[in-house]
This record gives sequence, structure tokens and C-alpha cells, in this order.
Amino acid sequence: MSRGVLFCLGLWTVFCCSVESCVLRSVRVQVPEQLQAGTEVSKVNLRGCVVRELKTSDPDFFVRSDGTILTSHVTTVTARGRLFWVWVYDERGDVMKVDVSLTSRAEEPRRRSAGSAVLRRTKRRWSPLPFSITENENPPFPKEIDVIGSDSSVNYTVYYRIVGPGVTAHPVGVFSVDTRTGMLKVNKAVDREEFPQFVFTAHVYDVMTKKETDLPLPVTVIVKDVNDNAPEFTAPLVFTVEEQCIPDTVVGKVNATDKDEPNTPRTLIRYSLMNGTDLFFINSFNGVIKAKTSNLDRETKDKHYVSIMIKDMGGTAEGRSSTQTAVITVTDINDNPPTFREPLLKARVQENQADKLILRIPVDDKDAEGTPNWKAVFVIAKGNENGSFKIETDPKTNEGLLYVIKPLDHEKGEVVKLEIVAQNEAPLTGTTLSWVSVPVEITVGDEDEGPEFSPSIIQFRVKENVPNGTLIGTYTAKDPETKSSKGIKYYKISDPANWISLSESSGELRTANTVDRESDYVSNSMYNITVKAVDESRKTGTGTVMIFIEDVNDNMPRITEPSRVVCETGGTQGYTVVTADDPDLTPYSKPFTFELGEGADGKWRLKEDTSSSMLLEPAVDLPIGEYKVPLIVKDLQGFGEEQMVTVRVCECVTEEKKGEGVCKAQRHSASLGVWAVLAILLAFLLALLLCLLLMFVCSTAREKLYIDDGTGGMLLKSNTEAPGDEVKEGALLLTPASAVDITTKGSAMEQQFGTGPAAATAGQQTLQGSASMFQNVSKDFMTTETHNMTDYYASGRYGTGVYGDMYAKYSSLSTFDTWKTNEIYLDKKLDFFGEEEDDRFAVDLLRVHGYEGEGSLAGSVGCCSNLSDQDNLDFLNSLGPKFKTLAEVCMNRRGEE
Repeated sequence: MSRGVLFCLGLWTVFCCSVESCVLRSVRVQVPEQLQAGTEVSKVNLRGCVVRELKTSDPDFFVRSDGTILTSHVTTVTARGRLFWVWVYDERGDVMKVDVSLTSRAEEPRRRSAGSAVLRRTKRRWSPLPFSITENENPPFPKEIDVIGSDSSVNYTVYYRIVGPGVTAHPVGVFSVDTRTGMLKVNKAVDREEFPQFVFTAHVYDVMTKKETDLPLPVTVIVKDVNDNAPEFTAPLVFTVEEQCIPDTVVGKVNATDKDEPNTPRTLIRYSLMNGTDLFFINSFNGVIKAKTSNLDRETKDKHYVSIMIKDMGGTAEGRSSTQTAVITVTDINDNPPTFREPLLKARVQENQADKLILRIPVDDKDAEGTPNWKAVFVIAKGNENGSFKIETDPKTNEGLLYVIKPLDHEKGEVVKLEIVAQNEAPLTGTTLSWVSVPVEITVGDEDEGPEFSPSIIQFRVKENVPNGTLIGTYTAKDPETKSSKGIKYYKISDPANWISLSESSGELRTANTVDRESDYVSNSMYNITVKAVDESRKTGTGTVMIFIEDVNDNMPRITEPSRVVCETGGTQGYTVVTADDPDLTPYSKPFTFELGEGADGKWRLKEDTSSSMLLEPAVDLPIGEYKVPLIVKDLQGFGEEQMVTVRVCECVTEEKKGEGVCKAQRHSASLGVWAVLAILLAFLLALLLCLLLMFVCSTAREKLYIDDGTGGMLLKSNTEAPGDEVKEGALLLTPASAVDITTKGSAMEQQFGTGPAAATAGQQTLQGSASMFQNVSKDFMTTETHNMTDYYASGRYGTGVYGDMYAKYSSLSTFDTWKTNEIYLDKKLDFFGEEEDDRFAVDLLRVHGYEGEGSLAGSVGCCSNLSDQDNLDFLNSLGPKFKTLAEVCMNRRGEE
């Protein structure tokens, strides 16, 4: 064995001896079952010890600096007892443990004497030993621990038994007892990290009676720790630190633990680095890693692998250790600006080109790719004063993309020089370097360009209403290469109002139509046209002509609202505001002059208001109604005319502001005016006339005229057609009947259909009266003989009835007189209808009507429509459409003849 090992063993022996000499023994004491707060339990012997701190493992107790143990609050000690420890910390940081075992004792009955009670001391029945074993002891087993004995063995022959954890419960069989002697034994090795202590129960029995001779005793066996576990890392060793950080910058903390007994040298861990000590160092006791230098450079090395060892027993040689590698990543800062790969960049672009990529600019950056420290930002520092270029960054390649966004002119410069600076999104830090720039030369290629107007926008002035052909100005273009206007022709592109003519060869601008400043095509007195110049190679150029139109006094002021309202309130009449407007400009417009015209008749007067309005009010009290007021309005130059304003005087609903009101709706008067009375009288007369007309219709509705059309036919008159009846061609169905006998009896007339008495009683008609009145009434329609009529026809509409009566009596024969008088005219009229169709009035044409009810133009062919005025013969001139069906029937009948 080497001397070093012997020396270490000697030190350990001295250390152990010193500990044993400092703490003499454990504390074992009997106490009452209940202890009050602050009760002194016992005292730890600290003789020979240099104590820095004392602590207890049981919060129910605390210990003073002299070793006195007291209760923290009211505490109960059960029959099983209480076991705890007192930790003793010396000045060197070493920790020692003192076992404290408390057992309860029954209190004797208090004897009451003269005002005091005496406590009796009882004899201890068990010898309660706090036992301890060492973990992971080597065989052979079982090994004796100590004797548990009961005082009852003096009086009885006893035997012992133990039950509980480690005996009969998990882990079973660790402990056993000699039933005769009470010797406690351990039967196998125990791991303190799994079972730090065992608490089981001992029983003592009389051999003869098998009864317990003493109370059960709780037995505690403490498993002492040995350094059988190496410390372990509890977290991954992955750390980061920023490059170029200052010394003592914290990199991270190593976390470790030891399964051995806490607060002992066996769990006192020491940390150390195995490598990387030139860049990092670690605190030996808390495991904090810090940077040792400021020379950490991510661009040189971005990861450092450092081995870390942790060792218990404070790092002494007998301690157990573990080792693991920590990964320390150096993070980036923007300490490297982007650099250009070329000292000079060149590009070429044709003139007149725009929105085109002309150059890609590569850069290099040592910083971390994809971070703001690496991403480039390009700036055109010089040469882009007119904004012809822009530069962007390609997000994938980090290149600069240079675009031309405005056309360049070769004639103005063949080469354009730029200066471009490359920066980063993040500012530079940790370096003395600065942003770099690169010159760029751009060659502008020449092209054959079209003519150019100079300037591209020109302005001319012209007065409105000037004569057509007035010269406004000349606008010409030049070839940019030759600087000449030769061979260039000019055309209009836009001329909204077509006011301007443009000379194709010279570019002269003249008026072609009347120029009106007040036109909708003019804005702020400006009228714009666009012209185009075309050279011999058909290339074009455009220019804009802005024509400023000077105003003339060509508009009179006009009253904007010629209908006004004057409100009457409480018998007092107000005023209204009359406003005029003139589209001309000053001095051809406001202020206006207002005058009353000759027709005002002193009823109105004017008061000043503004330069463009006047107050108009009644000069006298005027009745409510509407008035026409003539007003003469003139502009500043005296140009104007008389205008009429309609003023309504009324009671107003509202008047939002003075001179602006809305008339109330007119009330309906309960009294009737002259026109109302006349209207009522007219309605009454019309109703009376209607009644008379109805009476006439009813009195003539029963007439039935017998006429001979050559075959004894009969014509029936009717002014009513029942709803739904249709009058069509051949609608009057005629049925043959027997002869007609006409007999005259006094002044009455009876028409009798058929012959014989039976027919007479069935309603056939008998005509009574003078036979001479019925001679030759109509040649085609009606043939009447003096005494009888043969081959007559009756209408199918009326059947064989005689209008509801057996006899029809007439007191007057005026109707027949009328037909007799017009016999010849009707005959000619019907012939005319049947034979001619050309060169006549439309109302005279014969037309087929399928229905002559409501809405029919022909109306009814009944008696009422033709006999409304029996004494007036003018209706015979317009019987064409009404007698169309009748004529067709008659003509059909004549055709049959």
C-alpha cells in the first residue's frame, strides 16, 4: 500500500475519532404522554465540540445552542415513542447526527394532600434501545444487533416476538429475534436509499400462559449510510453564450444530485472542468459555468465540447465521481458587414426601357445565414437623384437586384454612375468595421426614338367666344437625334369638345368651334387636348396642350329659384329671399343689381341682402294667394333682363330660417262655391235626363215593327242585348210565320200573329188604325198592306211572345211616320253598303263583329241607339257601323230572294 493511501486512511481515522470524541452518545429519555409547549425534554452533550449550528429533524422540537431540546408546541408521545435527530454543524462544515428517542410513561394518580400533588416515579419495564445497522453490509448473516429485554423477565419466564416492516411485512425477513434471549438480528444486506429506517413492534409473552407480560414496544432500526452512490447529472448539459461576450459572462449551471444521505460529506459534490479551461471555468461548489475570455468567435468555432466531472466527498480522493460532456454553442452577433465580390460593377440598358432588372449584385457575409445579421439591405447612395432606379434583395440568394424604373435618355448621358452600399437588417456590433460600398457603371444604349415635344406640357390662352379660325398657338416636336422638326406631322389624340383644329404640317392650333368657358368640358377655366407627332419612320411622340380660357360677359344673372313663398304669421307677412347666379367670373358677375319691373304695381319692395340675393317683401297687406312679381337682375356690368318670380303668400307649416318656409295644406271649406253649386245642379240634371231616357227606353222596348222585304219578313228593334249574347253574321234568326191581319179599331193598333182565333188568343198581334199609314213603309225591309201581311218573320231572340203582353197598344205612331218618310234613303243606304267598299269613310264599311256587348265600337243596334232623337234625321248619315249586322242580315235576305 502506498504512502498516500496510508496517509489518507490516517486522516480518515483521525476524522472519525474526532467525531466520536465530540458527540458522546445518543439521547434516550422517558417523557409524559403529553408535553406542553416549551417543555425541556433533554440535552445533547456538546462537550468538546465547536458547534456552528444545531437543527432538529422533527418540527415539534427545537434545540438551543447549548444543546437543550425543547418542545415547539403541545406534543403527544404515543406508546410507540418518538424518534428524531439533532444535526450538529461544526465550523468546518461537517455534519454530525445525534439520535433522540422519546418513550412515554404513564402518570401515577395524583394524591391530593394539603394543596399539592406528588408525582411518583415508575420503574422502566423495557430497555428501549434505538438500534442502527450499516447499509450494504457484507456477509456472513445473520448478524447480531442488540438485545431487547423486558423487566417482566424477572418475574416470568418469557419469550419474544417481533412483527412489522422488515419482519412480517415488506421487506419480509430482514430482522429476526431470539425468542429466548431477545437478541435482535439482521439477516440480509439493506440499501439505505431504499429503506432509510425500519419501525416494527416487539412483544413479550409468558411461556406458561402465552399472555403478554408487558406492553408492546416499538423498535426503530436506523440504516446508516455509506458512500455507495456516485453523484448524477440531473439535466442535459446544453448551453449557449454570445460571441465576444465579456469575461465572467454566465454560460449556464450544471445540476447534479447524490442519492446518499443529504447534508453529509457523502453528498457534498465538487464540480470541475476536464478541458476547455482556456475559455471557460466552473464554480466548484455550485456548478455555474462562466466565460473566461472575450475571444469567443462564432465565425471561428461555433460549438465547444467541454467535459465536466462531479465528485462527492467534497472532491477528495475517496469520493465517487461522474463525467459528462457539455455542449456550449456560441451565438452570433453582427460583427461582420457584408462585402462585395467585385470592386466595380457594370451593367447595360437600352434607353426608353423601364421596369427592367439590369444587374444582380452578389455579397458575402460571415454571420449566421438566415439571421438579421446576415440578410443584406442595399441602398443607392449616389446617382439616383431623379429616381430612375430601385434596388431590392433576393431573399434566397441575398443578392441585390438593381432595376431601372424610369426610361433613360442616351442623348442626356451615355453612362450613368451609381454608388451602392450593402448593409444588414441588424446594426453592426462588437466590431470597428463599417458598411462598405461599390461603384456601378450603367451604359445607356442608343435607340431611334420618336419625336419629342418640348415641353411635354404647354399652356396657351384664348378668350371664349372668339371667331372660328383664331390662332391660339403653335406646338411642335423635334427628333431627339437630329434636333429638327423636319418631316414631322401632327394629329389630335383627344379634343373632348372638338373646339380646336390642328395643322398637320405646322402644328398650329386654331379655334374650330365656339369656345365656351362655362362648358362642362372646362375645369377651372382650363381645357386640355392631347396631340401626337409622327416622324417619317412612323415613330410617335405625344404632348399635352392646356388652354386657359379667358372669361367674357356672355351670361346674364338668372334667378335660381323663381318660385318663392312668403309666410304670414299672426297677420304679419314676412319676406322671401331671391337669389341669382351668373356662371361668369368677376368682373362679369357679382355683385348683382335687383330692380322691380313695371308690373309690380307698388305691391312689393326690395331690401338689400347679399351681393347675389335680395329680400322681397309685400309693400302692402296682400290676400293669401299666388302673385307674379317682375324682377330685373343685372350683373356688375349692367348686363341683365327682366325675369318673373312667382310668390305665394300663405300660412306656413315650418320656417327653418327667415324667408324660407313651406305652405300649409289648404283646408276643405264647409261652404260651397259657385262652381260647386253648378256642378251639383249639372249632376242633378244629368240624373233627371237619365231617368227620362230610361222611361223612354222602357216605353219603346215593346215595339215590334212589321216590314215586308219582299217575302213577308219582319224587322225587330231592340236596344238591349242580354249579357253573353253574341251578335254575329246571321245572328238574327228569322222563322217563317203565317200571314198578318191588320185591323183598325179606333185609335189603337193590334198586331196579331198567325190566323184564326187560337192564334189571336196566343198573343198574335193585331194592328188597329188607319190602313193608309202603313202603305209602303220600306221596299226592302218592311212591306205593309192595308188589311193583311203574309210570309212575315219573327226574331228568334223574342220568340213568339209579344214583349210580355198579348197586345201592344200605341197612342202615337210617330215612329212609323219617321220610317215611312225615310223609306227611299234607307233603301239606298243599304244598297250602298252591300255593293261598294272602296273610297268611303271607315265608319261606312261593313265589318263582322263576333260580339257587340261591352267594349264594342259598334254599340247596340237596338231601338234606343237609333231612336234617341226621333225627329232629327242627321243620324242617317252615320248609321254605317251600327247597322252593319242589320245590313248584312237584310242583304242576306235579299240574296235569298
